[in-house]
Amino acid sequence: MAFPKAMTITDAAAERVKQIMAKSDKPALGLRVGVKSRGCSGLSYTVEYADEIKKFEEVVEDKGVKILIDPAATMFLIGTEMDYVDDKIQSGFVFKNPNEKARCGCGESFSV
Repeated sequence: MAFPKAMTITDAAAERVKQIMAKSDKPALGLRVGVKSRGCSGLSYTVEYADEIKKFEEVVEDKGVKILIDPAATMFLIGTEMDYVDDKIQSGFVFKNPNEKARCGCGESFSV
């Protein structure tokens, strides 16, 4: 039985990660994706610079970028696709998460 990948990254997301990494004030290993309690549905996604790999952290290397998944968030993010959207309405990373059971109306938080 094959397990789903921890996370996949679209071409648009990879390009945006490369741009962000190039603008970093200090060298970073990659970007860390996690979740935190927030919003009306309970959880929201977090993205921050990562300068080291934490114990038990999942590392996704694809399309020339490195994404680290916070160990506390792994069970919420398995199978998620990380994309980047830049249009008239929004600009930012978008997560297509098969584990989501509900999402708030503003799109800022989700529940599993």
